[in-house]
Amino acid sequence: MKFNQASKGKHQVVNYEGAPAYRLSPEWNLYTSVVTSSLSDKFYETASERLEVLLDLIRKNDPPFIARLAIYAREQMNLRSIPLVLAVELAKVHSGDDLVCKIASRIIQRADEITELLAYYQLANERKDAKKLNRLSKQLQAGLQNAFNKFDEYQFAKYNRDSEIKLRDALFLIHPKAKDDEQQLIFNKIVENQLQTPYTWETELSALGQNLFETEEAKKEAFKQKWEELIDSGKVGYMALLRNLRNILEAEVSGQHIQRVCETLSAKEKVLQSKQLPFRFLAAYRELSQISSGHASKIMNALEDAVKVTAENIAGFDESTRVLVACDVSGSMQRAISPKSKVQNYDIGLILGMLLKSRCSNVVSGIFGDTWKIVNLPDSGVLSNVDAFYKREGEVGYSTNGHLVVEDLLNRKKVMDKIMIFTDCQLWNSRGDETYLKDVWKKYKTIAPEAKLYLFDLSGYGNVPLDIAGDNVHLIAGWSDKIFDILQAIDNGSDALTEIKAIEI
Repeated sequence: MKFNQASKGKHQVVNYEGAPAYRLSPEWNLYTSVVTSSLSDKFYETASERLEVLLDLIRKNDPPFIARLAIYAREQMNLRSIPLVLAVELAKVHSGDDLVCKIASRIIQRADEITELLAYYQLANERKDAKKLNRLSKQLQAGLQNAFNKFDEYQFAKYNRDSEIKLRDALFLIHPKAKDDEQQLIFNKIVENQLQTPYTWETELSALGQNLFETEEAKKEAFKQKWEELIDSGKVGYMALLRNLRNILEAEVSGQHIQRVCETLSAKEKVLQSKQLPFRFLAAYRELSQISSGHASKIMNALEDAVKVTAENIAGFDESTRVLVACDVSGSMQRAISPKSKVQNYDIGLILGMLLKSRCSNVVSGIFGDTWKIVNLPDSGVLSNVDAFYKREGEVGYSTNGHLVVEDLLNRKKVMDKIMIFTDCQLWNSRGDETYLKDVWKKYKTIAPEAKLYLFDLSGYGNVPLDIAGDNVHLIAGWSDKIFDILQAIDNGSDALTEIKAIEI
């Protein structure tokens, strides 16, 4: 049986560049949109437009699939905001059982996600009066009641922020039932605003910043000692550590403490537990490359070790497997994934491509824009290879001539087993000769009938340059290293949608 039941004829459309493309089914479209969404502006769409697209797709999909996709986005892709949106919107279109309750309680994994869900609920229902959160969905309320019992005092206090919707507001609205006397005492503290101030790097540095120091040297020494204390405490979370590497170096902590930071960053169990998206390591790596510190290189090496951990489970590539990794570096890929981020889709494609390259023994890699260029790099570093690619993007121009990747193989009569293209899928032909990837792939299959083409969709615009219903063409989407789990599923005759639908609720 075929899993990729997709498009013939009526699904043929044109993409944002006016090139022939295939419209994805509502399920495929929602999947790619969800796992590539930060709800911020993209090259071809604004954040508000993206949200409207999501809402329309939710209306076109079955509730059980939406529910499983929300779980997949939170538990596999490690996304936070978009699963909350799916839960709230699911509550609008589905009732009669406890599906919404189960999803809401499952996807909430941090205490502040309770208030974030309510904030989106308020926005989605256009509540603007004094009672912005009245008439809360009963199933959402039940799910939030369950979520309240997941957290201890430290977790509540850590995320008890002075936002529009506070934990105290949520408690009054949801009326959770305490699981025991200890939990009831915590709820009472939330009501009375008496949660014990948590020991975190933020609270400790904030308190220190309130002090008056006689000299700048005294202040610098105090912050150095505080950072050393925080590092020794082991209570600086992994994400916080990544974000504060510059601050730690600028505080000039001891070499012994730098070593502890490196050990924490590269420890396999801590990397896996942190569930960081790969581009977080890249952002930290680039930040360090601009710092004048004798310890920066040591931490950069630790980041290389850390990001390699995320690639350890990539399977399906033995020494005989011939692989090509092609990264789209066109103009549409060079847009930040969120307003506050320096990371672009361009970066995500490169780092996922280099992660994959690091696990392959027989691999050719390169970049494409106006032209396609093979770039051979050593296997020693993932992050350093990303930056090496990044510095060469102008060499191929800024169009999206993805067909040249396969055309080069065809012209050289070079047979590959797996061709991996990391792109926003808005491929076209800037040369005006009406040759597109779908045409070249059909010809290539005559010399490499067993070859598989994998499109890694990094933007989720709802269309792809080839029909994914056959000819060994496969679609995978997302920004997480977990997308590589789908590769093994494909080798076993499955695909991304089938894996999502197999999730137990």
